Amino acid sequence: MGKTLLITGGAGFIGSNFVKYIFRHYPGYKLIVLDALTYAGNMDNIPEDIKGDSRFSFWYGNVTNGALVSELVAQSDVVIHFAAETHVARSVFDNDLFFKTDVLGTQAVANAVLQHRDSIERFVHISTSEVYGTARDTPMTEEHPLNPASPYASAKVGADRLVYSYWVTYDIPAVIVRPFNNYGSNQHLEKVIPRFISSALLDEPLTIHGTGDSTRDWVYVEDVCAALDRVIHARIDAVRGQVINIGTGRDIAIGSIAEMVLDRLGKPRSLLTHMSDRPGQVQRHVSSTEKASRLLQWQASTGFEEGLAKTIDWYAENRDWWQKLLWMRHVPIKTKDGKIEYH
Repeated sequence: MGKTLLITGGAGFIGSNFVKYIFRHYPGYKLIVLDALTYAGNMDNIPEDIKGDSRFSFWYGNVTNGALVSELVAQSDVVIHFAAETHVARSVFDNDLFFKTDVLGTQAVANAVLQHRDSIERFVHISTSEVYGTARDTPMTEEHPLNPASPYASAKVGADRLVYSYWVTYDIPAVIVRPFNNYGSNQHLEKVIPRFISSALLDEPLTIHGTGDSTRDWVYVEDVCAALDRVIHARIDAVRGQVINIGTGRDIAIGSIAEMVLDRLGKPRSLLTHMSDRPGQVQRHVSSTEKASRLLQWQASTGFEEGLAKTIDWYAENRDWWQKLLWMRHVPIKTKDGKIEYH
């Protein structure tokens, strides 16, 4: 039988890719998208054939609107909560918004799930690897200490632990997933990989924070969608109350990615440039994959080189989508010594 999925933040980067994935793989499923269409939410991320289909409905609204969220949760079998402010540098620039959306928005969703828990099959909260801060131990398991290094990360810790507390207190059918660094099509230019790609396509300098030695576990967005598919369809008693990392187990330096982008596009490495490190920067992230493999029988299937090539090709072929975002590639922030920098 078909399910009805409520997808908050479904017009954003990961959310819209998940909408496309579910629509293509499950023709009997209905999709309800709630999105405030802030600067990173874009209905152009969702193809016209999906928007025009009777299985898809869109609600323009804020996830902090408890009455609206409750109304939509009441119509759903599964809730997947993507809606959040997500950019580290922007959280330094405008941290108030991050706590309103990420924490209070999550509270509204959790309260709605609690209100309708007799009909909700499961509630999947999309957290982030940023909650861990810099890796103390590698690979980083789900038991790694939570040491957020930025206002964004701390807001996501608040949301993450709020959902956990609702599971402990009220036994709602919650699952918390912590994706590591996503990349792929339709990602906003504020994020490092599309920023590098767009700069290279325009023959502009690729600006690297600090030395470029910081490493991340990069996971292709379609692999994340496949992992979330497993979360939705796993036995509920296997995943209820669980925290699950979604990563590859391999970390790659940010400076190396800039070089790979230039090499792929045949651009000179003289385009590389450096600036001071970003406030709230973490040095290393690399995910343990054991729990996702054990509980979901999932592992990433897209190697980074393959995924990066697909991503570069997408941005090369979709200039009309990203050129109107060029002015948002950099965010002004004030450093500890009062200096204004663009990150």
